[in-house]
Amino acid sequence: MKKLDKYILGKYFTTFLFCLLLFTAIVVVVDISEKTEDFSKSGLSVSQLIRDYYLGFIPRIVAMLFPLFIFISVIFFTSKMAGRSEIVAILSSGVSFKRFLLPFFIGGLFFTALLWLGYQYAIPLANRKWSQFEKKYIDVNRAPTANSSTYKQNIYFRIDPNTYASIKGYDTISKSGSNFSLHRFAGNKMIYNMRSVNFRWDSTKRKWSFFNVLERTLSDSTENVNYSPSKEIAVNIRPVDLRKDTYLKDEMTTKELVEFIELEKMRGSELLSTLQVELYNRDAIPISVLILTLIGAILASRKTRGGSGFHLAIGVLISMAYILFSRFSVVFATKGNFLPLLASWTPNIIFLILVLFLYRKSPK
Repeated sequence: MKKLDKYILGKYFTTFLFCLLLFTAIVVVVDISEKTEDFSKSGLSVSQLIRDYYLGFIPRIVAMLFPLFIFISVIFFTSKMAGRSEIVAILSSGVSFKRFLLPFFIGGLFFTALLWLGYQYAIPLANRKWSQFEKKYIDVNRAPTANSSTYKQNIYFRIDPNTYASIKGYDTISKSGSNFSLHRFAGNKMIYNMRSVNFRWDSTKRKWSFFNVLERTLSDSTENVNYSPSKEIAVNIRPVDLRKDTYLKDEMTTKELVEFIELEKMRGSELLSTLQVELYNRDAIPISVLILTLIGAILASRKTRGGSGFHLAIGVLISMAYILFSRFSVVFATKGNFLPLLASWTPNIIFLILVLFLYRKSPK
């Protein structure tokens, strides 16, 4: 690695770190001002708030704004280099523009890998901590009835190709519910039916316990009926399968999300597109870090009369355009017929084309 690479990478890392700390502090201050009343109602101490909320909130926000932080950092320090005629001197010394972009590519690749690893495991764990606090202390103050978002009613789904289940009501906090029904078929004939007045999840045995159970086993000529006050029945359902809330997809590690998607495919879930977009975004968003790095480096390498301010203004417009494309793609995928894979990768494809266009038009 040459001095030029060390110099640019040093600028890249230090500017990004400064930008990350500055904007994260601003976001935290704004969040505190918005949730002061909720925090006071929770009765938690400052140390508890930091441990139970902000240790989950800060990684979540950093991951969400990571590409924007990278983009602003690259534009800021590169435009400063251009303003001091450093880039002109580098190119005049015989260094090609392609070689000049190499350290930007290396730095972008490093941060891309860092964000990708975070999305696979660390960020979902942080989201889990954040969402648990939100449901317990924040959401209850947003609705007239406490915990209204945690109680699910009239749930119908497919357990396997031959088995269907329905639930009248289920509480995601206590992991208990009422009026559970299960129907198993062989061809067009029902061969087994089970009804339970109440049920709950036994976390120690990791099984469902059913109460006031009525079972019917049917054949062509006979029907057997059994009643049990309580019974443990093996059912291919987990508590997470009954949690159809907005936090669920963010809390799963990538491995858990892939397994859950396969299960939801078999069940024909209406949430399938949303889950697939989340899965594909965990690869697409990190790649956007590398793309935005190259766009920022190419744009800011040209010395302009407006200096850093002009470059930052262009950067903000491009960031807004990227976010707009991302939001439109997600909406079309979850509410329409747009393929989730294309929804996640379309913004990257468009802006990769922009990279190639800017590179061809840049001064060499």
